Amino acid sequence: MLYGRERERAAVDALLDGARGGRSGVLLLRGEPGIGKTAVLEYAVAAAGDGFRVVRATGVEYEAELPFAGLSLLLSSGLDRLDALPGPQRRSLEGAFGLGEPAGGADRLLAGLATLGLLAELASEQPLLCVVDDVQWLDRSSLDALLIAARRLQAEGVALLLAARDTGAGEDVGGAEAGVGDDGPARPGTAVGPLAGLPELRLTGLAEPDAVRLLDDRSGTARTGPALTGPARRRLLAEAAGNPLALVELPSTEADLASGGLALTSRLRIAFHGQVTGLPPATQNLLLVAAAEENGELDVVLAAAAALGAGADALEPAERAGLVAVGADRRFAFRHPLLRAAVLQRAPLQQRLAAHRALGEALEEGDRRTWHLALAATAPDAGLADALERTAARAEARGAHGGAAAAYERAAGLTPDRDGATRRLVLAAEAATEEGKLELAEALADRAGARTDSVFAHALLDQVRAVAQFWRGAYPAAYRLLLDAAATDIEPAHAARMLLQAFHAAWYVGEEPVATVLDRLAALPLGADEPLAPLARHLSAAVLPALGRPAGPLPDVRATAAAARKAGAESPVDLVQLCGATLVLGRDHETLELAAELTAEARAKGTVGVLPTLQFFLAEAELFHGRHRDAEVTATEGLALARDTGQSQWTSQLASLLACAAALSGADERCAELAAAALVPGSAAPAAGEPWAHWALALLDLGRGRAAAAADRLHTLTTGPYRHHVGATRAVPDLVEAAVRLGEPERAAEPYERFARWAAAAGTPWAEALRLRCQALLGPDELAESAYRAALDLHEGAHRPFERARTALLYGEWLRRERRRTDARPHLGAALEVFDRLGAEPWADRARTELTATGTAAPAPAAAEGALTVLTPQELQIARLAARGLSNRDIAAQLFLSPRTVGHHLYKAYPKLGIASRTELAALFRA
Repeated sequence: MLYGRERERAAVDALLDGARGGRSGVLLLRGEPGIGKTAVLEYAVAAAGDGFRVVRATGVEYEAELPFAGLSLLLSSGLDRLDALPGPQRRSLEGAFGLGEPAGGADRLLAGLATLGLLAELASEQPLLCVVDDVQWLDRSSLDALLIAARRLQAEGVALLLAARDTGAGEDVGGAEAGVGDDGPARPGTAVGPLAGLPELRLTGLAEPDAVRLLDDRSGTARTGPALTGPARRRLLAEAAGNPLALVELPSTEADLASGGLALTSRLRIAFHGQVTGLPPATQNLLLVAAAEENGELDVVLAAAAALGAGADALEPAERAGLVAVGADRRFAFRHPLLRAAVLQRAPLQQRLAAHRALGEALEEGDRRTWHLALAATAPDAGLADALERTAARAEARGAHGGAAAAYERAAGLTPDRDGATRRLVLAAEAATEEGKLELAEALADRAGARTDSVFAHALLDQVRAVAQFWRGAYPAAYRLLLDAAATDIEPAHAARMLLQAFHAAWYVGEEPVATVLDRLAALPLGADEPLAPLARHLSAAVLPALGRPAGPLPDVRATAAAARKAGAESPVDLVQLCGATLVLGRDHETLELAAELTAEARAKGTVGVLPTLQFFLAEAELFHGRHRDAEVTATEGLALARDTGQSQWTSQLASLLACAAALSGADERCAELAAAALVPGSAAPAAGEPWAHWALALLDLGRGRAAAAADRLHTLTTGPYRHHVGATRAVPDLVEAAVRLGEPERAAEPYERFARWAAAAGTPWAEALRLRCQALLGPDELAESAYRAALDLHEGAHRPFERARTALLYGEWLRRERRRTDARPHLGAALEVFDRLGAEPWADRARTELTATGTAAPAPAAAEGALTVLTPQELQIARLAARGLSNRDIAAQLFLSPRTVGHHLYKAYPKLGIASRTELAALFRA
């Protein structure tokens, strides 16, 4: 029974009503221990009734991290539906739950998308209520998967209700300090933890009338003793401050109420201590075993308790006292999590060790058995350390790096020989880095470093420290650590990987560090059979010329990718950097092809973590080719994935790219919002998307005629520390235009010279066309016409309609100023047609004004790209796939959505398009 809680009941009822109507929803209940979160969850289960399928789990505070333990309990009743999931997702959950062998290098983010798919499948016949209590104690792998699913729920009919304790300063939920990473080093999360962004309802104490009713109804029961009266009653009401658990569980005599200033949680634990102490010794032993056993399995608890002299009959006194209950699923449940914590806390160390030892011996071979035996060990044990290392390796294969770090660290403590223990500490530090536990990784690195003189070990530990520095935004420190580590006497293959990481850090430091890394890469004696050799050569050949440095010929990117694959490079993860490298020297068409190919491969394999990176490069190439709508669709999906999976770097990059697309279309508010989001990515690190964000704001200014503001932004961008970045290089023609419009062409002189050298190194017609356009603007005036005409000739066949239209607009403006109105009209008209078609509203307005100034009536604005512009990016993406004949289930598998969500978006899209069937949809796309 709930006392009061009208607001909470209304929120739960709304969540359930939404699920009944086919809408999914998430609600997080927050509050101090005992405040009533579990009672609200129980209300939700009762209110759902027979009309809902209900799945539930509870996080358990545990001394080890067992990967996916919480998720396997939550979804255990739905394992018969795994076959309905796409292959990669099914295999991900089978590996996570120990139902199949985990694939090497498993993408842990895929487990979250698989969780979404399974929840949707469980809701396919009736609404689903998913209840998770004590989320703060879920193992991190389970929490990550559940939150990815939570943030992508849309139209499945799933009500997800979570409850978590308030955390103290510096604490986090899920046993980790950081957010979900991707294929590379894990990205740090935000200060408010991984639950940030979920709809939240904070529970406070009961109002006084409700607290009085609760106290009156519960007083005089077997647990609380005689009813309180007078001062004791008033004092309990005051000290409980509306906390329901305190009202029920605190001592009921005035003498016992003397607390000595202890915090409420501590007093509740003491109260639970007293209740347990009064039980028979055998019952206390059984309760200790139950508290130490993480899954609540009755058979395991009874078998282990028997080894400690407690038979099944010892359970009855605890049940009679209401301390525990055994459900129909034969699982233990303590009356409250604080009671379980109190049982563990009050037991002497030797008794806890004995409980873990008994549990380990009662369990069958496996990771749980290994962990309990490891927790019981008091001396080095080589065999147990080896077993625990195998447990860690299995956790890594499942993408559970946090569990792996804990297992490696404990294995190191059980390892008799010094070198073996050091090696395992190094492995623990690397796994902690992958999990994003940066402080733990650095502490482990320091412990390992103090134990060894091995050059290779110290190089690996510096790599750990460098990754931690990188994700904090300390790029110079990360660069120097990696450069120094790669310079030690280690194998060239290891040095190459370190230098490739150093290149990433150097990219945010400046041109000289970038060149230094590439020179070092080129000097490495990498064999032809080394997977990174083709990648290293291609990176140097693509980037050095863009910095004005000599380099060898740039091979076709497909040939490089084929050579890397043949040598054993992991695709698409190892090949993703090729997409960025080809953009640096203007081989945008190669990026377009390779990024699209690798994106399709990542979808098919379920390599989800690398998708935001690939989609950023793909969207860049699409934008540069004038495919603005395609770029928006690609980047929108990538941004959602990056946000859902905690990849702050790519969240910033993709938001800034979308800001650029918004600037081109004249969506002023959206551009400003996206740029602001990109510049404040939610971490302490500088914004990775800063260059693109500033370019976006400058383009918005330029399109709206604010030349001074545009010139200021663009001059800073093209002359500052990021001037070698792709966006900064491509922004130089915009700076030239803004500076010339201001009458200050000298502001663009040095950036233009750099751009001219870059265009010569790129050797592509479109780059030379842009250089000629800049030359026409900068003068001398008598050469302007020939430069414009030559630029327009080079634009032909380059498949860059937006840039060709801008050149035509500038040429038309020049002709009109030269009083050659008749000559200007066809160029202005052609530019206007393209701008209208692309939805580039500011540029279309400018072309329309210029055309009108020639004495010709400009046509009214045309609909950009026809009827499809009314769709959101996600609706357009789904509609395209549906038009190709893919089923809702096939589309869902590609886009990591549920089939019902796909159907929901199509249901919204059809009326917007004025159609009623897939046949009409296909015809519309053909048209």
